Amino acid sequence: MYELRWRKSSRSADHGDCVEVADNLPGWVLVRDSKDRTGGVLRFAPVSWQAFVTAIARRP
Repeated sequence: MYELRWRKSSRSADHGDCVEVADNLPGWVLVRDSKDRTGGVLRFAPVSWQAFVTAIARRP
């Protein structure tokens, strides 16, 4: 059993309006709203998540 380690971006503001990511689960990356931690969780394959992060990092 894995204990999820949720984290926010180091660029997040202190007021908590962001998403949290748990990427320590083998085969999945989980994403949730930091304002509603009991709400839904999105699940991505690591390759899909990496493609998303790379695309966002390239934006001006």
